[in-house]
Amino acid sequence: MLAFVTVGSTRFDPLVAAVFTEDVLSSLRQKGYSKLVVQCGNSAFEHSLVIQNGGTQRMSRAGVDIEFYKFKPSLQEDYDRADLVISHAGSGTILDVRRMGKPMIVVPNPTLLDNHQAELASALEEMGYLKATTVDGLAQTIKDFDASKIKPFPPFNGSRFAKIVDEMVEFI
Repeated sequence: MLAFVTVGSTRFDPLVAAVFTEDVLSSLRQKGYSKLVVQCGNSAFEHSLVIQNGGTQRMSRAGVDIEFYKFKPSLQEDYDRADLVISHAGSGTILDVRRMGKPMIVVPNPTLLDNHQAELASALEEMGYLKATTVDGLAQTIKDFDASKIKPFPPFNGSRFAKIVDEMVEFI
């Protein structure tokens, strides 16, 4: 099985560094994940210098085959291949992943202004759509994670948006 970690366009050094640790890799391995793909953006971590000019790097650590890179034009292929997505709590990433029906663990980035990621993650976790954790709690959260307890995300309904716009411009 494959786990995919993404920080999107942000820099989230603690999350990227954590996924390379023995604790997190061991948790992934115990849950049956033998492959890990990490989209690390501009994060600074132990191996960031080997990908500073782009490209993908591969390594094996703690029994997990790891592939990591900074950016790609699209993450769709990685989402498609993933059995689990671990991500910063960006709203766009959450919507993309959950609409695909992929199980998700989010780690809000506490350094962002007004900590909106934590609020979003907490609300969606309360509704049962994902699991939220901290960087320090990631290894244990992976061990305890049960994808069968994650509720399916509601499908996109464009008519709701159109109704809101119509109400705002007083068409209704």
